[in-house]
Amino acid sequence: MSNKAVYESPLSSRYASDEMQYIFSPDKKFSTWRRLWVALARAEMELGLPVTQEQIDEMGAHLTDIDYDSAAQWERKLRHDVMAHIHAWGEQCPKAMPIIHLGATSCYVGDNTDVILMREALELVRDKLVRVLHALSVFANQYKALPTLGFTHFQPAQLVTVGKRATLWMNELLMDLEEVEHRIDSLKLLGSKGTTGTQASFLELFEGDHEKVKELERKIAREMGFDAVTPVSGQTYSRKMDYAVVSTLSGIAQSASKFATDMRLLCHLKEVEEPFEKNQIGSSAMPYKRNPMRCERICSLARYVMVDALNPSVTAATQWFERTLDDSANKRLSVPEAFLAVDAILNIYANVASGLVVHEKVIERHVMEELPFMASENIMMDAVKRGGNRQDLHERIRVLSQEAGRNVKDRGLPNNLIDLIAEDPMFGMSREELTVHLEPARYIGRCPEQVDEFLTEYVQPVLERYASALEGKDTELKV
Repeated sequence: MSNKAVYESPLSSRYASDEMQYIFSPDKKFSTWRRLWVALARAEMELGLPVTQEQIDEMGAHLTDIDYDSAAQWERKLRHDVMAHIHAWGEQCPKAMPIIHLGATSCYVGDNTDVILMREALELVRDKLVRVLHALSVFANQYKALPTLGFTHFQPAQLVTVGKRATLWMNELLMDLEEVEHRIDSLKLLGSKGTTGTQASFLELFEGDHEKVKELERKIAREMGFDAVTPVSGQTYSRKMDYAVVSTLSGIAQSASKFATDMRLLCHLKEVEEPFEKNQIGSSAMPYKRNPMRCERICSLARYVMVDALNPSVTAATQWFERTLDDSANKRLSVPEAFLAVDAILNIYANVASGLVVHEKVIERHVMEELPFMASENIMMDAVKRGGNRQDLHERIRVLSQEAGRNVKDRGLPNNLIDLIAEDPMFGMSREELTVHLEPARYIGRCPEQVDEFLTEYVQPVLERYASALEGKDTELKV
């Protein structure tokens, strides 16, 4: 059967990077199993068990040359994936075969590997978050003083700036980065806990020496690059660990979807657009279209991740006592695919953020269409200084604003509020005097200063801390 005659995951074929796919590949998984078996054997040898350096060397010589055909044959016979790989490896390491997996249960390799892979994947996610932050920081700085309509309820509100809006997206990513850093720092190996978490098999091997049992775990953790193991467990680590990790990924998906949704709305307004390549087709039927397909893809994948976060939460809630196997098939799907999807989301996010197109004249037109309404309070205050009655002026502006609004909405005319006020003797102000109040920069508050402060105090330290993540890392999308 050809490769095109069987199902393939779009996360692999269309979306996720080769880097992330490798982390959850069979080669990475099963070579990590073997590294864990070597770490176990080495620690047991150093603590006095009958394991030889020759056996460890033999195992070390076959860490990556995995015979998948042999493993598959053994699994069909044994119906047990860990034992299948022990036998396949044992065929390559006949001298070491008697001591492979000594005292361990399947979760020694399975669960410890899952933790190792999740940590590596989180580190890749962290680096990609930093790249998105860098791209948005350049954009925010460039447009920190460009006035644009702010929206509440998607109705025109007070002005903000294009750059200030970008800091809102960045602030959520910083929150996500803190979560990712916390997860990386707090992940612990399962260790060598045995079949029900009691370490009974290892206590037997070490003839009742509790200190050697504890030192065994410490040695394994150090060799695998961890400072700690879970303090207590059943056969597995608590599945709440998977939930915490995927929830962190869900948080990233939420932030990315918020950005992408804003971008889709801005694209509709023709104010800011995602990159659109020279030969890109927006619609098979409508040649003129420039659909925001990249941001739509972010939203689509983000929805998948947010829903996927329910999987480990239900799994954690339904585990029985020290071990039940109804977690296995689910976590094989839910955890890796959450990482693959978030990886794809961040790839697209970085691509869009580094190529945003700003249409300043459209933004200016929209601002000037609404600015007379926003300037009304300043105009009222000016008229009061000239001797007017604040309450009477307020009511008059309300009436005139309604008239101007009808002109715009019902008659398709320009906003003529300034003309109406200039013609009203209650205000005693000429059109030239009123025009002074129509300078957009007067209505953006501290936006430029807020952008500068945010980038300097919060973003730049992150970019400096993870400077290596920014070196030669251009994001190229598969599709």
